[in-house]
Amino acid sequence: MKSLYVPNPRLDLVLERTVDVPPDLVWKAWTTPEHLMKWFCPLPWKTTKCRIDLRPGGEFFTRMEGPDGTGHDNVGCYLETVKNERLSWTSAMEAGFRPVAKPESGPGWLFTGAILLEPAGKGTKYTAMAIHSSEADAKQHRDMGFELGWGKALEQMVAEIKKW
Repeated sequence: MKSLYVPNPRLDLVLERTVDVPPDLVWKAWTTPEHLMKWFCPLPWKTTKCRIDLRPGGEFFTRMEGPDGTGHDNVGCYLETVKNERLSWTSAMEAGFRPVAKPESGPGWLFTGAILLEPAGKGTKYTAMAIHSSEADAKQHRDMGFELGWGKALEQMVAEIKKW
């Protein structure tokens, strides 16, 4: 599959792994609220709310809460939904492609996320991208622990899938 997403090393963060679960189950984990809530953010944080309207322009909402009760609402809009292949969303828009004025909570910057899935034997080549508008935002996301956090969430997702 030729990707539409070409990372810019100054602006984008990329996590690439091969996991031993098939693309259709990774897709299901990403697109079904009751599944996504079990793995989406690294423990001890938890995803306590999730709304998914899986279509371009549809809502992608999550609420993450820390062990101390601190919470962050993440409002997003799906850009692309190609079953078992590609999923992208942005925090720059709400459902219906409505622009957001600024993030209500979280790190204070906007980004676009993309998940790319390719068959790899019995597993999946999994590529996650966080696409930023500035080097400062990309650096802040990297310094917050992008690689560790998104990597841990991926491990949690694979473990959850294996329970099905």
